[in-house]
Amino acid sequence: MTMTLGTISQDAYLIAAVLFILSLAGLSKQETARRGNILGMVGMALAIVATVVLALRDSVRPVAVTALLIALVFIVGASVGIWRAKSVEMTQMPELIAMLHSFVGIAAVLIGYNSFITEPHADAAHLTEIYIGVLIGAVTFTGSIIAYLKLAAKIGSKPLMIPGRNVINAVVLVAMLAMIGWFVPTRSVWALAVMTVLALLLGLHLVAAIGGGDMPVVISMLNSYSGWAAAAAGFMLNNNLLIITGSLVGSSGAILSYLMCKAMNRKFLAVILGGFGDEKHAQAAKVEGEYHEVTVDDVAQELEAAHSVIIAPGYGMAVAKAQYPVATLVERLRAKGVEVRFAVHPVAGRLPGHMNVLLAEAKVPYDIVLEMDEINPDFPDTDVVLVIGANDTVNPSAAEDPNSPIAGMPVLEVWKAKTVVVLKRSMATGYAGVQNPLFYRDNTQMLFGDAKASVDKVLEAMH
Repeated sequence: MTMTLGTISQDAYLIAAVLFILSLAGLSKQETARRGNILGMVGMALAIVATVVLALRDSVRPVAVTALLIALVFIVGASVGIWRAKSVEMTQMPELIAMLHSFVGIAAVLIGYNSFITEPHADAAHLTEIYIGVLIGAVTFTGSIIAYLKLAAKIGSKPLMIPGRNVINAVVLVAMLAMIGWFVPTRSVWALAVMTVLALLLGLHLVAAIGGGDMPVVISMLNSYSGWAAAAAGFMLNNNLLIITGSLVGSSGAILSYLMCKAMNRKFLAVILGGFGDEKHAQAAKVEGEYHEVTVDDVAQELEAAHSVIIAPGYGMAVAKAQYPVATLVERLRAKGVEVRFAVHPVAGRLPGHMNVLLAEAKVPYDIVLEMDEINPDFPDTDVVLVIGANDTVNPSAAEDPNSPIAGMPVLEVWKAKTVVVLKRSMATGYAGVQNPLFYRDNTQMLFGDAKASVDKVLEAMH
């Protein structure tokens, strides 16, 4: 059988799809994450080459012109990508990912309009694909923009509570679904345009109505949306690899969102529908009392006298880049015979797996990094807990205050340890904007300052 460029490219797509599946499998464990990333990169490189070959084969322009345009796009995209990859801080990864999701959304919208304009004789099935692709893409685009603005602290993290917002969302959704009956039979560009505007507003409102405490779930949810947008683009372009890849991203993002909601005791549908039904959490109780400040020398003595130490990292550790001196502290304590482990909350930081990546970056052994469910029962038998830059994930209000915005969210029960030392810049609230009564407990000590500088000083004070 004669092999053509078309069949070779389709075979390459199939191999790339298998590599993407193996990549996801590899990313499920820290030990195999590097291999998973490499497999994903190889698969993407193969897919790009196959797509370029098909584009050159099917070009309506001279091949040289098409090749030049493709090269120009590659140069611009690669330049921006390399610049951002080198300049972005680890703490900025959540908002960068949100911005990348917006690119996928707007791409789906543009592909939809291009298909509508260039295919005047498209059948009802293809028009439906266009309509759905534009809808998902538009929601993903504005939703991701709002997520970026919240994560980058360019707008407030508090949820936007418009009176009757759930009814508004429902009416807009029904209207968009109903308009497909106008668009498909008539091919009216007005139907497509009106739906696009409504979808853009819906995406904006859905994410604006979600509070800062749930933003890690939102990032995962938008990842799922971007996957479905890519799959829709695949249908519009008749590209099997886009359909497969988009479906993988969409389904894995949805599963991760569900698992994170379960970990935070949130209703999955409530979060993806913009906090539907969460109005019951009105306002957390005001925290009153006195906090106990300690010195670096005090902390050093407590750590050296301890038999067991648990470190609970949070976003503040990432901001201060304290993971490296923390890794040195762990090494020093373990050399003295102290049992040291890490307690990682499922949504610590502002991105799923944020803390795990930071600790792996500092070469902290995988076997001492434990998840919340594994380590929560051990806090009562722990001598010292170091809370480094964490706030909402160690807040007792989640378990004790039914009116708190984070009520019901499972947290690290650090307050059950004999001594809790909190490394923090100030007494300010966390990203969810909720006061933390942990800071005022009798067994809690506050060590104020930059986390990296504080840990360095503790290391100097240790014998």
